[in-house]
Amino acid sequence: MVKPKSLLFQLHKYWEIIEQLTRLSRQLMSFDLKTVDRIIINSSIGKQDSNAIKNSLLNADVLQKLTRTDDYQLNPMVLEFTKGLTREHELGLSEVLKARVEGIRHAANLLSEGVEESSSEKLASSTKQLGDLFRKISLQLEQDKHAIMEIAENAKSASTNIPIERRYREVLEAYDQYVEPMNAMLDSGSGGSFYPLLEQTERILDKAVDTLSKRGALYKQRLAVRQIAYQTKELRLQGRLIAKECAQILLPLRQEVRQHNQMTAVMSRLLSDIRKQGASRVLESSALPGWLRERNNRIHIGESTRSFMAEVVNYQPKKVQFPDEDDLPLGEDIVWVDEKVLKAKIKEELPVDNLMDWLSLHYSKLPDDALLRLYHELVLDKQWFASVSPDQSQIKLKTIKVKYHRHSLERG
Repeated sequence: MVKPKSLLFQLHKYWEIIEQLTRLSRQLMSFDLKTVDRIIINSSIGKQDSNAIKNSLLNADVLQKLTRTDDYQLNPMVLEFTKGLTREHELGLSEVLKARVEGIRHAANLLSEGVEESSSEKLASSTKQLGDLFRKISLQLEQDKHAIMEIAENAKSASTNIPIERRYREVLEAYDQYVEPMNAMLDSGSGGSFYPLLEQTERILDKAVDTLSKRGALYKQRLAVRQIAYQTKELRLQGRLIAKECAQILLPLRQEVRQHNQMTAVMSRLLSDIRKQGASRVLESSALPGWLRERNNRIHIGESTRSFMAEVVNYQPKKVQFPDEDDLPLGEDIVWVDEKVLKAKIKEELPVDNLMDWLSLHYSKLPDDALLRLYHELVLDKQWFASVSPDQSQIKLKTIKVKYHRHSLERG
């Protein structure tokens, strides 16, 4: 079993080696012993014992030995994690996205059923499914964008001696097998499946938020549904932007053969490495441009600031006499209400057309704050179904007038 702390420590300690093995894993499924030793020796910590480093990686399960062979491979979890950090992604399949779109459709239908049936379990399950699917789709779109950028960079940085058909073959395949199906799926018209489904899901979520607000549902439920609605809007925008960006990257390479020489190949490869690793790691410090400020500006303290500082030096706080503590009048006695008797009485008289009028009639002796507290607690009680009227009403209590939307109670 993988020990998380040990694995993370090895990632921190031998990151350079793991990063090289991750890049090599895009070409090789496994590594022989000589390859692993060569990568360890060529790293900045290669002066240490390579066998000790290799054993440390094996013990932490970062490096795994394949069965029935002497070859090694990176732990799949480590490989996926490192690929995500170094932007070393393979282009995903559009069919995976289609399957997740179907999952969104199913979760949206479940959410609609949960709202209609007032089922908290279905609401929680559907919102969780939608949130999980949205995160996976967003991550896949981001990874696919970097994979397409990698394909374009490899094509432009390839040797000019290679025929252009071979250099741009992967570009053409990516456009035909990924970009075009994605554009068709993200089409906002009737032919698309992803974009219209997100619009439909957004309408269902907005309706759910409105219905839950009218029913007086818990704040956590309404907040969860509202957050999923925000994620839906963001995913629509993200999908459209990434599809447009991918098309802009590949379309010029697909439509025309650009002038391709040795200089553009080297520059494209250099820019690709800078994007993944940063300029400080790719370029030598001596090769980075330097800046020299020829004229230094001096900053002086203004006269107003000097005057203020002089006043602060001689500052004496003013003494303020606070009033003596007075005896405050005692509050009103606590009002006790037998809620069991109250709820039993309401059950006998269901349906109740106006809960506020009913309380003011039967419990008129209660203070206003106690009456209002009972009103809100009874509205949220699960023993009956509470519905709110769109029309505004007004009632005069003992000391205040209350404007409210009346709630009626029916048997649940």
